[in-house]
Amino acid sequence: MNEDGLYEYGVKSLGRQMRSEAELRRLMEKRAEPGERGEAAIAAAMKRLTEHGYLDDVAFAETYARLRQQNEKLGERRVRQDLKQKGVHGDLIAETLEARYGQTNEEALAREHLARRRLHKPENEKETARIMRRLVGAGFSTGVIYKILRQWDVPDEALAALENLEEEAGEE
Repeated sequence: MNEDGLYEYGVKSLGRQMRSEAELRRLMEKRAEPGERGEAAIAAAMKRLTEHGYLDDVAFAETYARLRQQNEKLGERRVRQDLKQKGVHGDLIAETLEARYGQTNEEALAREHLARRRLHKPENEKETARIMRRLVGAGFSTGVIYKILRQWDVPDEALAALENLEEEAGEE
């Protein structure tokens, strides 16, 4: 596929779903011819998309973080992982998340996440573990998770399981 074809493909792809520069580049690499000509065509198409305002990692990161925080009620750590996976540069991730989550009450956000997922006070250890996994997976810190569970009067033995979940989440 030549530069014009890649440009059109990029416009259509971005029209369907917002993407980072790295994601779009990966998609284009599958369609471009191998070698230097393909790389040059991708670079030219990416430059045109950026110049025309279709491709902007700063806007992408801000919008992505805002939607995940407001709509899905996800924690900062989860959004950081997602943006990193999408190929957004580390400095931009840090800057975006500081602006988005800097003044956010993480406990309130975690409670909103629980309410949105219709998760209530656990009745037994199995339910406690499920809620812990959901909150860890949603990107909330162990401190906030402990605080919520303690306010629900969850036994300390059940809270000990959280330490294992945190270690597993850190390995990912």
